[in-house]
Amino acid sequence: MSYTPMIISEETIKNKIYIIRGQRVMLDMELAEIYGYTTKAFNQQVKNNIHKFDDDFRFQLTKDEWANLRSKKLTSSWGGTRYLPYAFTEQGIYMLMTVLKGDLATKQSKSLIRLFKKMKDYLVTSSGQLGQQEILSLAMQTQKNTDSIQALQEQMKQFATKDDLAVFMENFMEYATEREYLFLAGQVVEASVAYAEIYAKAQKSIYIVDNYIGLKTLLLLKNVSPAVEVVIFSDNLGRGLTQAEYDDFKAEYPHVQITLQQTGGRYHDRFIMLDYGSEGQRLYHCGGSSKDGGRRVTAISPMDDVSLYQPMFEELLQTPTLVLR
Repeated sequence: MSYTPMIISEETIKNKIYIIRGQRVMLDMELAEIYGYTTKAFNQQVKNNIHKFDDDFRFQLTKDEWANLRSKKLTSSWGGTRYLPYAFTEQGIYMLMTVLKGDLATKQSKSLIRLFKKMKDYLVTSSGQLGQQEILSLAMQTQKNTDSIQALQEQMKQFATKDDLAVFMENFMEYATEREYLFLAGQVVEASVAYAEIYAKAQKSIYIVDNYIGLKTLLLLKNVSPAVEVVIFSDNLGRGLTQAEYDDFKAEYPHVQITLQQTGGRYHDRFIMLDYGSEGQRLYHCGGSSKDGGRRVTAISPMDDVSLYQPMFEELLQTPTLVLR
């Protein structure tokens, strides 16, 4: 049995997107309504393909989360729902689009995709309604979503079909995962990949000298080994990294050991030093800050004579701890 599908409009969808666990999600009963299913039939479709829905794609609300959400919803068609609903994250909704078949599913999915393209603007206009912690969590979730969307793009390529949804999804994902590039040792490389390649070479330590840092500076370090010490030397100029952003990152990635020290206003250039003091130490000169990596034309170049910079790092290691705002 199916229900009459909902007519999708921007306002309708915005009212059905909630912030739970720091992520934008939609609930199973409302997605079922959009696609013209009963909630039971909708969830059965998901269960039939449960191997496609990891925990970061779909999760069940706790009693407290459900009660809190219901208390905030002034008017609701949820009625006396007794079960704890399932929430679908953004990437979970993309996966739904590969599971639900038929002309109606394609039509509704197209409408959702068009509206999701506008969600960046929606977040900006809604920022006054979100707490600082929620905004920070969303920033980090966006970083995670990029990898998930790219993985889905590869899966979509396996659908060797003329299906309109598959074509539309591929176009959408290219839009959603627009990359930023820079020059690394003379080669054009995606910015996030360039920093990941450099940081992965560290065996002992990573020292970063950069007076302009932000949340992205930290996110580029999220895959660093727990055995590697990370020290960022910065005077944190401009908008800068906030204490709330730093704390949120540490809570999300507790395995990354990062400490912050000042530069004392002495250094304008940006550097990355790997394994300082060891035989295999490496030094890179960065034309721009990592927080802006790829947004402007910039380059990262390996330095040949690292010994010339030994006094600089000896001095930096004696600087006071950086206090964030």
